Amino acid sequence: MKQYLELCNHVLETGTKKEDRTGTGTISVFGYQMRFDLNEGFPLMTTKKTAFRLIVSELLWFLKGDTNVRTLIQDRNPIWDEWAFEQWISSDEYTGPDMTNFGLRAVNDAEFLEVYRQEMNYFKERVLEDEQFANKYADLGPVYGKQWRSWSAGEETIDQITNLIEGIKTNPDSRRHIVTAWNPAEVDNMALPPCHALFQFYVSDGKLSCQLYQRSADIFLGVPFNIASYALLVHLIAHECNLEVGEFVHTLGDAHIYSNHMDQVNEQLSRKPKSLPTIKINLEKSIFDMEVADIELENYNPDPRIKAPIAV
Repeated sequence: MKQYLELCNHVLETGTKKEDRTGTGTISVFGYQMRFDLNEGFPLMTTKKTAFRLIVSELLWFLKGDTNVRTLIQDRNPIWDEWAFEQWISSDEYTGPDMTNFGLRAVNDAEFLEVYRQEMNYFKERVLEDEQFANKYADLGPVYGKQWRSWSAGEETIDQITNLIEGIKTNPDSRRHIVTAWNPAEVDNMALPPCHALFQFYVSDGKLSCQLYQRSADIFLGVPFNIASYALLVHLIAHECNLEVGEFVHTLGDAHIYSNHMDQVNEQLSRKPKSLPTIKINLEKSIFDMEVADIELENYNPDPRIKAPIAV
């Protein structure tokens, strides 16, 4: 994963200090591209342990068109918890302790961290037990799954993933194998506007490649997940279309390191990349029917995990 470490070095050496929506502050560059040959191994970070199961769970959630974190909580996947939690604590119905700036406070205040954990656990338990509550506060609005599988077009909906697969199968040389999550008509109704906004597939010599445009890239926490998620998507779509895998091309817009991630980035840069793992997919199933257990990671021997706060 030298491509990723080169990105980190590039931002540290040439980036500009910027303010941001979360109030945390970043160092940022605009416009950067990485390329990963998927035949050289699966591009999962080896300089820190990265939770592959969570990546699989989230991607399958997108592919099923789901937008409610209840499914992810059932899968023990916390990736989207904070955004759903924020919807609840920002509502008039919330009467618990003050959770203003809960993400940053939970990192810097041990006493508050315990309160935060208690409130978050209560929220997740209620999501699982109370369907009405889950529909109101655990649904993130028309985020990725909605746009991928049922883009609103007047009274009609467009299943972009099904159309993508059909297009690759019937007209592999087309330049229109595109899926977009950025829907201007619905972006304000999303808990988080799509960071990985648009991707395009390309077929050459029986191999399937993908290029992603990511408008906003949290380099330490988000980008490793994004690389692995879209590399996995290439494998899944290739399986569905009876093709081999080619490249994953990752194009970044605002690529940034948060000010409270600097120590973690430097720790990761001090480590030496290891051999990449491989993945094994259940070839008997369609990607629309797969569960987490149908996708396995093999020969993954990373360095230890490096923790960092998420900016919400």
